[in-house]
Amino acid sequence: MLDLARAQIEAAIDLDRAILALEEGFKAASAGRVQMPPVGYLGFPAHHGDCHIKFGHITGDPIFVVKIATGFYDNPRRGLPTSSGMMIALSAETGAVVAILRDEGWLTDLRTGLAGAIATRAGARSDARRIGIVGAGTQARFQIRAAAHLMRERALQFAIWARSAERAEAVRAELLREGIAVALATSPEALCAEADAIITTTPATSPLLKAVWIRPGTHITAMGADAPGKQELESGLIAAADIRIADSLDQCLDHGEFAAAAREGLIEGRACVELGAVLAGNAIGRNDARDITIADLTGLAVQDIAIARVVLEGCGASPRPARDPVRRSK
Repeated sequence: MLDLARAQIEAAIDLDRAILALEEGFKAASAGRVQMPPVGYLGFPAHHGDCHIKFGHITGDPIFVVKIATGFYDNPRRGLPTSSGMMIALSAETGAVVAILRDEGWLTDLRTGLAGAIATRAGARSDARRIGIVGAGTQARFQIRAAAHLMRERALQFAIWARSAERAEAVRAELLREGIAVALATSPEALCAEADAIITTTPATSPLLKAVWIRPGTHITAMGADAPGKQELESGLIAAADIRIADSLDQCLDHGEFAAAAREGLIEGRACVELGAVLAGNAIGRNDARDITIADLTGLAVQDIAIARVVLEGCGASPRPARDPVRRSK
């Protein structure tokens, strides 16, 4: 059994392999080849935190994965990271533990960022270059890095808006040190006025973006609504979209960005397509350059399976349970 610390996990990741693995995972999920029970959720409203437990298995895979991920959004004020957690890979043949991935939430942050970039590329115009980011937390950083990597041939231009100008400036300064330039928008309306694509990354419980701000041709990837009560886009904006892309139709209508509009009777499930179907060429992510497209990503267990397998492959590990003693990192 492997027992991997975060440093080992980071060293084992190849971004391009991870992107391909995630795309194949989305396709498998949409094709019905993945067992993904409902997400386990714990809320800690007194501490502005939550915990998600996701688990699943791709038909034919030698492993299945259980993942615990937490987000406590006031932690930065305490000098602590927002995210934490771990993954456990187990043999689908014997149930034995294959590996413990003590990633401290880093793999969840990474696979979420990469998924956002995948969805943005799938739904945005082919000439989209100006990317607006709403929020200034951990995921804002990962979304920018992932988009810059996946769509590097486009020479993307980034702008960011957050309710905390100080935190937005911290993101700008951090990414500038990494060689990624990010401009600061003065308001969410100003951000929308200039963006070809927008990625929202907040745990907001009331809408931040309005339909009247969105120009024809804009794509939006909504990342924040991953639990009941969260909402970043007003329901009228969801209804106004020409194409709606869900990572999981069931999850998005239950507790994702599309949920409020569905409850209000503004949209129906049949008016949405799944990301995996778009990636597989079985559904259309955009009809023409003037479409407003919205992708709602709630996070799927198949993403955790995919990213865990990339780590194990990067470590040269067999997916079969080992019989040797636990090997711990230092």
